[in-house]
Amino acid sequence: MLDWTQTIVLALIQGLSEFLPISSSAHLVLPAKLLSWNDQGLLFDVFVHGGTLVAVMIYFRADLTHLLGSLRPGTSSPSGDDNELWRLATATIPTIIVALLFSEVIAGDMRGLPVIAFTTLFFGLLMGIAARRVRVGAESALQRVTWRDAFLIGLAQSVALVPGVSRSGVTITAALMLGYNVTTAARFSFLLAVPVILMAMAFMTFTWFSGEASPAPVGQLLTAMLVAGLSAYATIAVFLGILERIGLMPFVWYRLALGCGLVGVIVLS
Repeated sequence: MLDWTQTIVLALIQGLSEFLPISSSAHLVLPAKLLSWNDQGLLFDVFVHGGTLVAVMIYFRADLTHLLGSLRPGTSSPSGDDNELWRLATATIPTIIVALLFSEVIAGDMRGLPVIAFTTLFFGLLMGIAARRVRVGAESALQRVTWRDAFLIGLAQSVALVPGVSRSGVTITAALMLGYNVTTAARFSFLLAVPVILMAMAFMTFTWFSGEASPAPVGQLLTAMLVAGLSAYATIAVFLGILERIGLMPFVWYRLALGCGLVGVIVLS
């Protein structure tokens, strides 16, 4: 059973790290590994993911309203924006396939500290390489993500099922390496979070119905959802501002420091 301290801390971790390129899954695994906390359970994950989902949908409500409006019969856009919804769907397909084929392996062997340490360092270095290709303060007008690049970004996203990779980190890294600017990379990454979080919530809910007991009362779970949602909304706004002014390098250094720290824990344990 979760206590209130564990509930608030884990909800804050989810909200703060879901959209930062530092891996929310790794940061949710670490307290259990380092502090010997009980696993928070699937139902808790459903609620905090629900909070982050609401946050990103509210923040990008204008974009989402436009994309969904393009589904109306007879609606067309000269800029091709009506196809972006389907490009987002295309980018989600690799993650669905990988999740269906390898979910048991990822949920088991891939959650160990050695894996998290490696992915934190390796994908942090890749993000650093991508960050060096982008000039901070450069032209930030939105670019249109092509069908091919949407699929490639989706392939990169599928790797983020492994803890430590970071879904936002690897998708932004892939978009930057494909030649897109920071504004386009971050926007596409955040919009791509909507179907992925929905898919994750559906999977976790289905699995929870198999018989896992609730880790906390409903009031505690709703509080976790609210904390995760508010912190996620604030994080999106702050992160986009940091990207425009400073770039990705602060997060690269954080990942490298965290990865080295994890290596130290492994060596000393």
